[in-house]
Amino acid sequence: MVSWIATDRTALVGTFDGLVVGWFLWTMSLTAYFSLAMNITRESQWGTLEQLYMSPYGFGSVMGAQVVVNVLESLLWGASILLLMLVTTGRTLSVDLLTIVVISVLTLLSVVGIGFVFAGLALLYKRIENVSQLMQFVLIGLISAPIVDIPALRLLPLVQGSTMLQKAMQNGVRLWEFSVIDLSLLVGSAVVYSLLGYLVFRWCTDRARKTGVMGHY
Repeated sequence: MVSWIATDRTALVGTFDGLVVGWFLWTMSLTAYFSLAMNITRESQWGTLEQLYMSPYGFGSVMGAQVVVNVLESLLWGASILLLMLVTTGRTLSVDLLTIVVISVLTLLSVVGIGFVFAGLALLYKRIENVSQLMQFVLIGLISAPIVDIPALRLLPLVQGSTMLQKAMQNGVRLWEFSVIDLSLLVGSAVVYSLLGYLVFRWCTDRARKTGVMGHY
């Protein structure tokens, strides 16, 4: 947690308001990541994951619905935590719903991609819960990435969204006031990481089915 308050050279800008926004994003990211990864792992443990492939809606549609539910759950949980933090700390932040929701959803999609990767690895290598738990610390590092020192870090998941969320909630910057480059990086990160994560997950599930280890725990 200390790293979040360290300096103004991180995405959290070194203020208490920055800590509140960072905690808000971290809470949503954890919910999105663990909900997806753990749900898929449980489906495999219960022996019901393979049945999803026989769904008349198609496996991709089922996973798409799962992603939508997880993102909505993350937004609701994050909003509840944010409200409690603002009430208990007495801080005031700019909360433009359109800006916050759009940035948050696109940012969480990159986390969904990470969740897909770990879910796929869990199908192949089974008991990786301890490794998966370490991701919560990785998420902290991404949210507090020193983008001033290393601008290229914006290409990593969460980093660009964290930076824009800080500007939106601390400085009142609206969605249409961000530069085309900022918006492009945010959308690109969401699309690339979510799609890449899903492709890795599909490869892992196909591999697990071929080797007969999908339901072996």
